[in-house]
Amino acid sequence: MIEPISAVAPRRLRLIGFAAGVAAIGLAVYGVADRAKSKQEVDVWTNEQAIPTVKLIKPKLGPSEGELVLPGNVSAFYTGSIYARVNGYVKDWYEDIGAHVKKGQVLAVVDSPDLDQQLAQARADLVRAQANQQLANVTYERWESLSKKNIVSQQAKDEKYGDAMAKAADVQATQANVARLEAMISFKNLTAPFDGIVTARSLDIGDLVDAGGKSGKALFVVSDLHAMRIYVNVPQAFLRDLKEGLKATLQLPGMDETFEASLLTTSNAVSEQSRTALVQLLADNHAGKLWPGAFAMVHFHIPTDPNILRIPATALIFGPRGMQVAKVEPHNKVILSKVQLGRNLGNDVEIVSGVSLSDRIVDSPQETLASGDKVRIADVPGQGATARPMEQASRAPVANGM
Repeated sequence: MIEPISAVAPRRLRLIGFAAGVAAIGLAVYGVADRAKSKQEVDVWTNEQAIPTVKLIKPKLGPSEGELVLPGNVSAFYTGSIYARVNGYVKDWYEDIGAHVKKGQVLAVVDSPDLDQQLAQARADLVRAQANQQLANVTYERWESLSKKNIVSQQAKDEKYGDAMAKAADVQATQANVARLEAMISFKNLTAPFDGIVTARSLDIGDLVDAGGKSGKALFVVSDLHAMRIYVNVPQAFLRDLKEGLKATLQLPGMDETFEASLLTTSNAVSEQSRTALVQLLADNHAGKLWPGAFAMVHFHIPTDPNILRIPATALIFGPRGMQVAKVEPHNKVILSKVQLGRNLGNDVEIVSGVSLSDRIVDSPQETLASGDKVRIADVPGQGATARPMEQASRAPVANGM
């Protein structure tokens, strides 16, 4: 028997509504539970992100021989700057730059007519002084003979003797003046002071030159290039390692060849402005490939203690407690340890005390890192992917408009 529609519809409607309500409540409960789970995962992810990820390095032993690279200047073994000693005009020059010259070889001649006239006058004065001396000597001899016969007084004889001595002194003074002018005449020839190469010439025929280099410019520069001196300013921290005879290698821009040098001497003084000391090295140059004035990179081969540890300079922590490093213990907890530094080698520094070869040290530590902080080690398997909880939270379902 079929029931009337009016009696069945309300009952089904109530069942349908009840089922819909249960479904809605279940969906809401599921959404709230899933959101709570996502929030919990986000909190865990956030806490994990608060733990810094660090990169570790280990101390390493240094080599048995260290290398210190510094810029240097190449200079000739001897350098002679030749100036004029007489006033005059350049009459002629015979050697140009690049010429190999011998000691005493004439490089140029200066014409000085006024000096020639002074010498001629001095020689004439010498002749006159010698004639006066001769006359004074004859006169004294005559008066001495007359004095023995008591014809002239002793006083008159002594006066003639004094006049003869004065004339002899005049001769000596005139001779000295002639010798001085003859020496000055010899300076009309500009000569090489030693065997070498002419590396500069700043005169030409007809140029007016002044005695003593008043113009401030050398007429010739002669350099002895059989060996070269290399001058390097070395920082104070490395001076104790630089001993006489220490070997070094020279590298010059534009040259593939290297040159050997040895430490000759040091200035034994440190500049207050740069805190460096001037060091002189010597390099053989019989092949003539090194030129004075050149720039060179000097590689010092310094013996070192292979037991001294080295770490990157980026691992150091500068703070009020001095120089420290951040060590990581087995449970990934940080301990700040004070260290004593040795030499600064640029990228690396020497550690005299405070670390051992087995220590794990944080490279480029954060300023906020403190003892007891927990860290995560970079590139450790199983700790790389930590972004999924945030992604899951962003994709969590929303129920009832939540």
